[in-house]
Amino acid sequence: MAGCGKKETDETTDAPATESKGAPAAETAAPDRVTLTAAEQQIGGVRLGALTQRPMSGGLKVNGVLDVPPENLVSMSAPLGGFVDRTDLLQGSRVRAGQLLAVIRNPDFVQLQQDYLETRSQLKLAKAEYERQAELYRQEVAPQKNYQRAQAEYEALQVKTNAQAARLRLAGLPLGGLIVSTANVRAPRGGFVKAVNVSIGQSVTPTDVLFEIVNPEHLHVELTVFERDIPQVKEGQLVRFSLGNDSLSRERTAHVYLISKTISPERTVRIHAHQDREDEQLLPGTFVRAVIETNRVTVPTLPEKAVVQYGAQAYVFVAADSAAKASTATYRMVPVTRGVSEDGYTEVHLPAAEQSKPLRFVTEGAYALLGKLKNAEEEE
Repeated sequence: MAGCGKKETDETTDAPATESKGAPAAETAAPDRVTLTAAEQQIGGVRLGALTQRPMSGGLKVNGVLDVPPENLVSMSAPLGGFVDRTDLLQGSRVRAGQLLAVIRNPDFVQLQQDYLETRSQLKLAKAEYERQAELYRQEVAPQKNYQRAQAEYEALQVKTNAQAARLRLAGLPLGGLIVSTANVRAPRGGFVKAVNVSIGQSVTPTDVLFEIVNPEHLHVELTVFERDIPQVKEGQLVRFSLGNDSLSRERTAHVYLISKTISPERTVRIHAHQDREDEQLLPGTFVRAVIETNRVTVPTLPEKAVVQYGAQAYVFVAADSAAKASTATYRMVPVTRGVSEDGYTEVHLPAAEQSKPLRFVTEGAYALLGKLKNAEEEE
């Protein structure tokens, strides 16, 4: 009886110990694994796919602005100066080629027109005298020196008249007719008014810039590249850029066409690129973020949705080898190194221990798996 009683006591004591050891093992889950039911997979939109090899560009990340070539930026001035008599331009207004920008009043305009008209009358008289002396010289009635003197006077007045006419045209004044004291300043080409620097009644000189007109039809991308990166840049390389004020970060393309040969005091070089597709809605001076494609290599990639970011580390999810039940699926979180992103795909590099395994990656619904995994950790 003593032996039997001792055995019963030992069995009673050992049984709970065995159960206490097995219970934690059953409850403890791996920190990098998450299990979903079939319903949870459907709600999260989980899809599987394979790692694919795609050609991706090795890019040089730079910043810059949209700018216009010199021929598309016009600074308007009054060639002879005066007072601003009239203008109705506002900054941002669209103007056509030949459109009236301002009216300049100057008392000197009257004297210019008077001098031109007087010289033109003298030219008519000199021409008649020249023709008369030429006829007398041919008939040997008058000496040659009279003919030569008349010819010289006629040619001198002809030059003077042409010079005065050119000055009137430069000032925007009429050649003959009614004498006026105002001149029109017209736009040499179409575009938008970038700056208005005058007001009515203001006195202006020939060196004052009255208006600045910009034509945004042929904007180019002006990029700033550090001196150390210049050897990687070549003419004709593809540039992918997005606007700093574009919340959607829509990508546009351009090609390098000019590399500056000077280095700024900040040790940078200017790069100019032509847009592949012009957009008149873009504004000069807009900040851009760009990537210059310096080379193109084939690398392992996954869709951008497959790579999740948690803290400073990027991860992907792969299907585990087996699941506890047929109606569930287990996924394992694997850290990766993220590379270049292009056209909806991201370059990924797996750890060395994972590279030789036949893995199936979660290409959609990865953030749903990350959320469930981290929520489960917080509950524990």
